[in-house]
Amino acid sequence: MNDIDVLISEVGPRDGLQSIDTIMSTEHKKEWIKAEAEAGVREIEVGSFVPPKLLPQMADAFEVVQFAKTIPNLTVVALVPNFFGAKNAIEAGADKICLPLSVSETHSRANLRKSHNEVLEEIRKISEYIAKIDGSQKPDFEGNLSTAFGCTLEGSVSEDKVIKLGAQMMELGCDEVGLSDTTGYANPNQVKRLIRLLKKEVGEENLTSMHLHNTRGLGLANALASFEEGVTTLDSSLGGIGGCPFAPGASGNIVTEDLVFMLDAMGVETGIDIEKLLTVTEKVQSFIPNESIYGFTKDSGLPKGYEKGWGVLKS
Repeated sequence: MNDIDVLISEVGPRDGLQSIDTIMSTEHKKEWIKAEAEAGVREIEVGSFVPPKLLPQMADAFEVVQFAKTIPNLTVVALVPNFFGAKNAIEAGADKICLPLSVSETHSRANLRKSHNEVLEEIRKISEYIAKIDGSQKPDFEGNLSTAFGCTLEGSVSEDKVIKLGAQMMELGCDEVGLSDTTGYANPNQVKRLIRLLKKEVGEENLTSMHLHNTRGLGLANALASFEEGVTTLDSSLGGIGGCPFAPGASGNIVTEDLVFMLDAMGVETGIDIEKLLTVTEKVQSFIPNESIYGFTKDSGLPKGYEKGWGVLKS
């Protein structure tokens, strides 16, 4: 990340596609991932290793990961729900695997069909498996604290529980932890407070990523709050596709194009070409014509005379 300030991690091919009815073809997924990487996106969560009967949209995850690995300078991420999924993702060649642990145990049982203790046991098994892998093939392992700011099934969640579970994930062998506003409950003050509390527990270097939803319109505000607290990886979805199929009403990932435009205009370097990114949006919309694509930047276009960093005061 020496030449960028923030890493935008695209989650549309996973979090986006798992939340819509349309099943995108494998070839279209490959075309999307390749085009977005060519626009400068350096990390893409390309799929989820879950049983196809539960999420048929992710049935081709192994093939998609293998294809994405052929793209230069791209970090290929896969979501895994358990040890079996992690093993498959590693065999496919994923550079990074992420396992979600819902702070809301009600959501955990709906999402992974497991209690906290059962999920933590899966993390232990995965960590032990990774420890035996040759260094060059060893993936990064991130534990995601889902529903960290509230849950549509359970209501509020305890910040103490977030901190405790984050610490346990690190103790069991995760390389880092990330915070997820799965249901779009968070506000900027809450985001800043929880980041500070969790960093104090697990260390500054072990909390670098945020996954935020725009369900109530605060996605970009929460992303900016995260950046101001030193978070250097922000998840987003092209066209705002996605949500969580196991959290009613939790629609709306942050729109990648809007996030890139905001940071771009502020003079924050993402390494992404916003104009090329907007053409990828048009391509993806053509792949799923019956689904809605969102985004203020997409709808309004770039301002006349726009150039990177134009919102920065110049002497």
